[in-house]
Order: sequence, then structure tokens, then C-alpha cells
Amino acid sequence: MTAIPESAALPGITHHSVDLNGTRLHYVEAGTGGSPILLVHGFPETWWAFRKLIPLLAANHRVFAVDLRGFGDSGNETGPYDSATSADDLHHLVEHLDVGPVHLAGQDISGMIVFRLAATHPEDVRSFTAIETGLPGFGMEGLADVTRGGAWYIGMLTTPGIPEMLLAGREHEFLTQFSGPPMTMTPGAMTEADLAEYVRTYSRPGGFRGATGLYRSMLQDGGEITAIAAENPLKMPVLTIGAGGGDFTRATFAQVAAGAIRSVSLEGVGHYAAQEAPRELAVAVLDFLRDVDGTSQ
Repeated sequence: MTAIPESAALPGITHHSVDLNGTRLHYVEAGTGGSPILLVHGFPETWWAFRKLIPLLAANHRVFAVDLRGFGDSGNETGPYDSATSADDLHHLVEHLDVGPVHLAGQDISGMIVFRLAATHPEDVRSFTAIETGLPGFGMEGLADVTRGGAWYIGMLTTPGIPEMLLAGREHEFLTQFSGPPMTMTPGAMTEADLAEYVRTYSRPGGFRGATGLYRSMLQDGGEITAIAAENPLKMPVLTIGAGGGDFTRATFAQVAAGAIRSVSLEGVGHYAAQEAPRELAVAVLDFLRDVDGTSQ
């Protein structure tokens, strides 16, 4: 196990680190039985985004939640931070854990990472769950178009040197006022303790490298993602979970799945579903996995 700050310690969850694919990946684990689940966070998140969801899933499953390279307590040394490299990290992690195929779930900016893994290494993935996410080449890059309601900070994050110049020492203000609670619909869903945990890791030297790399991928990878989808549509069971009244996630992944998909909408919930509605999210995921596994949990 890995030593972690007291602020990140939670009952029933153990912390681990492993050197894989040229970086150090930090992940947490909970649960002792049942089919394995791998949870992959978005931005401005770390594995901590799933802290309320993990115990609900771990009653019936082994659950793993990873800090992507450049995020949380994973390595953020100089190196590549594109979606293809992060997907390769997850492939190596599944091999290291020796638990594949896993039920794979990703949210927000991690959609392109988990899609790459599922499409190019289907042997690693038993089922695929997309939570409030999309894909470049299928409209996700529009999130950077400020003329159509896109987020201004995506351009800032993708410009070399600018995140360090503008955000160093102001991580709490940025996460609080622009990219965290303002995108929720549930008051208090992100507590000060949650924000402090995010600030702890984003305020590391180079703490935004992971986010910078993934948003650059979002703007650059459309052609490659569409080609992968055409050649390797998802053949495993697919669940999409949308919130905030939109169906962007369902519409996206319906185009890249070989068969019918299951779709769930969480009404009255904002973008950060795992933090705003962990119980409702757990019900949707567990119902899906029960059908995939053919079990009665």
C-alpha cells in the first residue's frame, strides 16, 4: 500500500502506486468480491470524485479508481499526456492488477481515454459505461467554442505556459468559481473538504499537466477517434448516463457502439454525477452490471 495524506484516507479504501508505461500511477481499491470495476475520473477531478460512489459499488464488486497520469497523486513528470498514452496506461494497469476484463466507467474528459481502451483492447473490457462525456470527432471539441457556450478555460489550459502563469497559487479560486461547483445542480455537492483535496494535488508543480494534455487531445484527436470508431466499434454492452437534462452522451456513444445501448438520465443532476447523485448513479450502474454478469445481487 501507498502512504497518502490523512485528508485522502477513507474507511475501506486502500491506496496503491505502481510504475507502468513510463509513469507512476496511483489508484485506490475497495471491495473483496464480485466482478471488477475500473472508474476513471475527469476534470477538475481525481479518483476522489468517486469517493461516495465507491462504497456503494464495493458491496457487490471489487472497485478500482485511478488517478490518470498528471492528475492526483500519479506521476506528473515531463512527458506525453495525450489520450492515447493515458489509454495505454490503463491497459497496462488492467494487466498489472490481473483482474481483466473489467467493467470500465469513465466520465467527463476521460471519455476518449476509456473509449480508446475499449476499442483497441476489447479483451480488457467486459462492459463500458460513459458518464456525462463525449468524444472528439463527434462534437466534444465544441466544448471549447466560447461562441456557442463552450468553456473559456479550455483554450487557456491548452496554451503552453499559461496555466502555470495564471493558476499557480490560485487553484482554489479557479476550481471554486469556474470549473467545479458552478457546473453542479446540487447545492453542497462539492464540499470545502472536496475542493481542498483537489487543490492539494492540482497545486503541485506541474499539477495541470494531465488536464493540459487531455484538452489538447480533445482538440486534436477527432480524426483518429472517428477512424478507430469506424474500424473497431464497441462490441461489449454499453451504458450511457446523462445528467443536466441533455442526451449528448447517449447520442455520442450510440454512434460508436456495434449494437443497441442502454441509456439512463439523472434528472435534476448537474455535470458531476458521481459527486451530486452517488446513490442514483450506483443504482443505474449496478442494475446494468447485474444484467451483464447474469447475477442476482
